Amino acid sequence: MTRGGKRLRIVSVVGARPNFMKIAPLVRELARFPGLIEHCLVHTGQHYDAAMSDSFFRDLGIPAPDVDLEIGSGTHAEQVGRTMIAFEKVVQARNPDWIVVVGDVNATCACAIVAKKEHVRLAHIEAGLRSFDLDMPEEINRLVTDRLSDLLFTTDVIADDNLRREGVPDERIRRVGNIMIDTLEQQRERARILDPRQIVENQALSGLGRSSWPTLNDDAFAVLTLHRPSNVDDRAVLAPLIDLLLGEIATTMPVIWPVHPRTRKQLETFGLWPAITACPAVILTAPLGYLDMLRLTLGARVMLTDSGGLQEECCVLGTPCLTLRRNTERPATLQEHGGVSILVGNDPAQVRLAFRAALATKRAAHRSPLWDGRTAERIVACFLKMNGEA
Repeated sequence: MTRGGKRLRIVSVVGARPNFMKIAPLVRELARFPGLIEHCLVHTGQHYDAAMSDSFFRDLGIPAPDVDLEIGSGTHAEQVGRTMIAFEKVVQARNPDWIVVVGDVNATCACAIVAKKEHVRLAHIEAGLRSFDLDMPEEINRLVTDRLSDLLFTTDVIADDNLRREGVPDERIRRVGNIMIDTLEQQRERARILDPRQIVENQALSGLGRSSWPTLNDDAFAVLTLHRPSNVDDRAVLAPLIDLLLGEIATTMPVIWPVHPRTRKQLETFGLWPAITACPAVILTAPLGYLDMLRLTLGARVMLTDSGGLQEECCVLGTPCLTLRRNTERPATLQEHGGVSILVGNDPAQVRLAFRAALATKRAAHRSPLWDGRTAERIVACFLKMNGEA
């Protein structure tokens, strides 16, 4: 419902680090229409490292949020519950026309529920992504959010088809492209001029007694990220992956590993940490800011990851990507759809074969339709059109 001459009121929500790259282009585009749109950015604070959140805001040029809920860490239920209680007050005070949520973190689901309880129209950016794995908490968040959304902004035709199979009518679906690629294109040249060696020196984990690193030439190092419970919570799964890392991958080329706090805790618990820190070819760093990570992705010979967003960035950059999962909600990135990602799971034999094949693969960038850096423009144009402004 429009408000007869008043500016369109939009509240957007950012919850955790995976959201920051998705909200930045939207914030920038909404700011281009101050006479037509009144925008409030809410940060739920659902992240383990406040300093890292602040660095992402700086890297991406996002202004300080209008509201910071400071939810903090906790179980899934604790985060969702605390977010709903705090966000309800924001919605009642701001009285928005639209609430916009992005991605699939707990804040996405929590704020979607509040939107519908408060009878506010809800828009979901990255709608329709499905892993079809209900063991993933993110899949629950995606299903709930899409079921409640009035407007579903999708990345590709596969997401459209997923929604249609679930009964979503076509008039609620808008294929706009991948907003993460907006950020990549906006920040690519800033990242390109960074020096991988300087990144490592600045971000190397302290207390490991190390002062020198291998040569880090582009196309001559690997990058590893690992954080999902399916990979790090069971020693029987994690230990063979570490054996492969130390026994083959790191003997082929240096490996830069930004270590998630959860992963480090498990490595220490399982007694695997000393062998990793003793390997001169494995470079351990703190979790990295967006620009630093983008620079490493630009230069990596191969990416090994269980992250969703890195699959998409590797696809556009042409970096061979071994996805350490048995499924993905981003099938457009897979080789069978023209992308560069291969699902290898966490079986060391499969990872080994795929790693060797990746070393023989030439870089070849791939873009799905509308992954062109203009997704935020299309989203805002849609809101303005629905408000009678275009």
